[in-house]
Amino acid sequence: MTSTTLTRDAREAPAPRRERPADDKAMLKAAADLTRELNRPSKAVYWGDMIASAVIGYAALGVAIAAASPFAMVAAGLVAILALYRAGLFIHEITHLKAGALPGFKAAWNALVGVPLFVPSFMYEGIHNMHHAKIRYGTVEDPEYLPLALMKPWTLPLFVVAALLGPVALLFRYGVLAPLSMLSPKLRELVVGRFSGLQINPLFRRKAPEGAFAREWAIEETACSIWAIALLALVATGVVPLHAFLVFLGVASGVMLLNQVRTLVAHLWENDGEPMSVTQQYLDTVNVPPPGIWAEIWAPVGLRYHALHHLLPGIPYHALPVAHRRLVVELDAASSYHRSNHRGLFPLVGRLAVSSWRGGPA
Repeated sequence: MTSTTLTRDAREAPAPRRERPADDKAMLKAAADLTRELNRPSKAVYWGDMIASAVIGYAALGVAIAAASPFAMVAAGLVAILALYRAGLFIHEITHLKAGALPGFKAAWNALVGVPLFVPSFMYEGIHNMHHAKIRYGTVEDPEYLPLALMKPWTLPLFVVAALLGPVALLFRYGVLAPLSMLSPKLRELVVGRFSGLQINPLFRRKAPEGAFAREWAIEETACSIWAIALLALVATGVVPLHAFLVFLGVASGVMLLNQVRTLVAHLWENDGEPMSVTQQYLDTVNVPPPGIWAEIWAPVGLRYHALHHLLPGIPYHALPVAHRRLVVELDAASSYHRSNHRGLFPLVGRLAVSSWRGGPA
């Protein structure tokens, strides 16, 4: 999940079109055949993981606020960031869950995580599904894609650092813009189109919701607005100490910064806007499988298997390691599957930085 938007810089001349590989039919068949029984989410895993992550996160946030020393505040704040980051990433799972698969889970997640952190599920539902559409991925119609590898080098640090302002922007969106937009159709159109989705494509405009989703959107947005206005009022009147408010903003900014770093290496970002086959989309996406353990910290809830997730978006996060192990054993070294498995965060950041510096992949 990410809310930072950047404008793609103009090129003096279009990059030469690279040869695109055909679909790896053996990989696609193996992926489908070997994972048929893995599509059912575990209620115990989802509920236990989400609730435990949220409880640990808020407890650590409380410790950070009450800490008597800067060291204790920073240490507790880091625990809060990691735990709330993990809890927040269930928004990604919610977008892929089939209706009725986990009754009450979305509502509980919104109450525990989405509304308190100003990232309700409506900001990702519908948006993320477009990112997975075969005809949209990597094109101007993909709300979650920017060709970062083809952009100017300075866009990469800006893309990451801008996430630090995310909590303040969301407070303004829900505490000020949302109420005012009820009085102005033009402002409402702007809020819905530009500020109601976790999107990074500046050319994307979201359409107004319809039907049952419109009712869910209204409930979640109203709850966020009430919480934003109440929080600002409590801080302004001194009921909530300014110190506590700033620690909360710091932790929320840390969560968004960590997510933005993960987003930076979730794809190779090398597509030039043309439609891509399923295999091409897979190869532009990233797995960071074991034996390394650090990816489970910066890409939890199955996102270390992001390429595999694009290949099999219906598989719940806890089943992705099993699917990966089966495919590694089944597919030989020449398979496209192995080409999206990468070693870690820093090599991926380095590859992206080099590509951006050169104006595209070698």
